[in-house]
Order: sequence, then structure tokens, then C-alpha cells
Amino acid sequence: MKPVTVGPAGRAAYECDLHSHTTRSDGNDTPRESIDRAAARGLRALAITDHDVLPPAEVSLPDGSVREIHAYAGERGVCLLRGIEFSCETEIQDVHIVGLGCDWEGPDMAREVARIAESKSGSYLELIRRLNERGYRIDLAELLAAGGREIPVAELQKKAIFDYMAAKGYVSAWSEAKLLVREDPALNVEREKPGALRIIEAIHRAGGTAILAHPYLIDEQVRFQGERIGRWRLIERLAGAGLDGMEVRYTYDKTTCKDRRPPEAIWAEVRSRMPEGLFVSGGSDYHADYKKGQDNPRDLGECGLTMEEFLSVPVFARLYRTGG
Repeated sequence: MKPVTVGPAGRAAYECDLHSHTTRSDGNDTPRESIDRAAARGLRALAITDHDVLPPAEVSLPDGSVREIHAYAGERGVCLLRGIEFSCETEIQDVHIVGLGCDWEGPDMAREVARIAESKSGSYLELIRRLNERGYRIDLAELLAAGGREIPVAELQKKAIFDYMAAKGYVSAWSEAKLLVREDPALNVEREKPGALRIIEAIHRAGGTAILAHPYLIDEQVRFQGERIGRWRLIERLAGAGLDGMEVRYTYDKTTCKDRRPPEAIWAEVRSRMPEGLFVSGGSDYHADYKKGQDNPRDLGECGLTMEEFLSVPVFARLYRTGG
């Protein structure tokens, strides 16, 4: 797969972005704003894949009314794919599984989301307590209202804590806060995350397809099911358990990725080593961080698939034909 040269100013490099976030988790655009931005940048397919929460069925309009989300996106020339990004594996950082095409109203996804919400809220409150002990003054009420609307603790996302620390000047950027917490054992509060194999199975039960996000954010050596194994051995096990696809193009240069090679070099390596039978996906991991004043933020369509690549994947072609 070759990188695509960025086109005219404001237009995306790729027409299909299959990994993005909104205010429903740790993004800064509402779902409507994300769709509007996708349309303005010339995208033809956009997946909203917020962390551990069910995707929206509607968008709120400026006049206070609501519109069915697929209809709203379709009117703007964008095929909207409802999705979710699950954080998996308690002992491994950044094992994230994206689910697309699921029955979002069924019991399987609702059950997983409820379990995760309970686990996350407890660990994040403990992290805030430890940060306060270290002198990073974090006001919970202020944090919960930082996104422009007050949210319950159950909806708090870890990146929101990192964004708050950056806004207060404790760190220069959210990514610095993430590294600070990750590298300090006293701050690295573990929460019980669902196993990746369980999530793959749950996505399939709900009629969806499971995609491994940003594989090179995973450490080269990990502990999986009590055994020390390499990153690619882990990926092979996920593939053997039914993983359907894997992100190849991803914004590695704008994250906490430890591999500092150019993204194109990582993409090529991922593509060459993918287990047989997996399809190729890609996305920007857009969070609208430009609203936070972040330098060189990720943008929609910065990574992803061309329309030809997108339609060559049967599950994506089906979702495109059926409107997501």
C-alpha cells in the first residue's frame, strides 16, 4: 500500500476514515460536527468509534431538533459507519479492538459497555486521587464539565484527564500526561479490561466485524494469558480467535508510539506481516484536538483507505451499500 499525497488545502488524503472519536468519549467534536468536517474534507465514508460507548443513533441540530445519523450524513455525501473502540487486556497497553456493523440495540454490546463503565470509573477516580497527592490539582467537578457539558463519572475518559492536565499547564500536551502516568508505577492505576478474545466473540455475536487498531502502539513484548510473547505472536493469536481486520495506515507520528520510524515504514511492515485472511483498515484516530490548541493535531482522512481499497473489502462494501 502506498501513501497518498495530500490534495488541495482542506481536503483529506483518504476518502475513508475508519477510526475517529467525538464528544461521546474523548473527542472534541460532536458527532454532527465530525460529519460536517468529514463532508468538508471530501470524505465519502466515516466511522465514529468512540471508546467503550455505544454509537449515537441521532445527531443534535443547532435548532434543538434531532436527525437520524445515517440520514444526516448521507445528505452530506458521507456514509456513516457506527462503531466502537474497545480497550482490552488488563496487562497490556493499547490493545484496542474496533467493532463495526454490529447490532447496537441488542444485548451483547450493551452488556460489554455496562461492565466496562463500572471498571473505568473506579480506576479513573483512583488515578485522580493519586495525581492530587502528587500536587497535580484536579477538580473533579471542573473536569466533568470540561467538555462543555457536565457528564456523569461513568462517562469520564482517561484522555479527558490528560487533556485537563495539559489545559492546566501541568504538561505541554495530553500525550506528555499519558507518558507521565504510564511510566510512573505509582500513577499507573490498572483497571480490569475485557479480554480481546472475549470482545472479538461479542462483536461477532452482535453480527459485527472486529478490527485491531494501531498494532504498533502495542509494546514489542507483552504478557498475554500468563505468557511472555512478542507483539506479532499476540496478533496471530487474535487472528486465530476470529479477528477480521487490522489498521495498516495510522497516525503513529502524532501519538505516543515508541517506534519513531516514519509512519509509512510502519505501514509497510504491518502490511507485509499481517496474518493471512485479515483485511486492511485504516484511520486517523481523530479527536478534534485542534480545539485544544494542540500543535499538529490529527485530522479526518489524514490516514485511512482510498475509496477503491474500501470497496474491495466485502464487509465495508456491504456497509456502504446498506448505509452503514
